[in-house]
Amino acid sequence: MTNETYINHPNFGLLYRVCLVEDKQELFTTLYAQRLFFLVTSGIGGVKFEPVGRSGARLLVETRLRHLRRQGQMLDYQKLQQVHKNTFQ
Repeated sequence: MTNETYINHPNFGLLYRVCLVEDKQELFTTLYAQRLFFLVTSGIGGVKFEPVGRSGARLLVETRLRHLRRQGQMLDYQKLQQVHKNTFQ
């Protein structure tokens, strides 16, 4: 079973979820190029797409990695570490 999540952006098409950032906030990237990143916030008013630069996206993922490590969620940490490696290195 895979845990992949996709969302459709009105201008950029299909986006792939990189990781959860905070409650109701997730980081997405364009499906094929993985060059454009968006912080997607879901709330009462609907879904909001906020563009994020590559360095900002990397910082969000690294912050999430630290959080997972501190919480002892090693399986999620290892999965996200692989995503980080594939996306930013």
